[in-house]
Amino acid sequence: QLQASGGGLVEAGGSLSLSCVASGRTFSYSNMGWFRQAPGKERDFVGSSTWSTGPTYYADSVKGRFTISRDITKNTVYLHMNSLKPEDTAVYYCAASTGYLLRDYDDRAKYSHWGQGTLVTVSS
Repeated sequence: QLQASGGGLVEAGGSLSLSCVASGRTFSYSNMGWFRQAPGKERDFVGSSTWSTGPTYYADSVKGRFTISRDITKNTVYLHMNSLKPEDTAVYYCAASTGYLLRDYDDRAKYSHWGQGTLVTVSS
């Protein structure tokens, strides 16, 4: 199971950090991904990382502003968001894959486990 939290209301230019706590069969998780879904839009890739010290990937729209970190001891993955923009407003979801994703880390169909989502609202 995945539990995302940390969403809220923030002004443009502000920062916010989301957490995703994994429980259960965490040993089977390989890539941990973050996706977001704005009202009326599809769920888009934000970033992905492995539990180990592997590469981290980001969508172009958030590169340089968002950072993924992980704390294996707490089974937690974080999404640190800086320089937030109104267009970052969305429900943010964390997800886990049970196989390592080397090229299709941005394909939401490759993630088999999903958290419930947490709303981030950025005011202008």
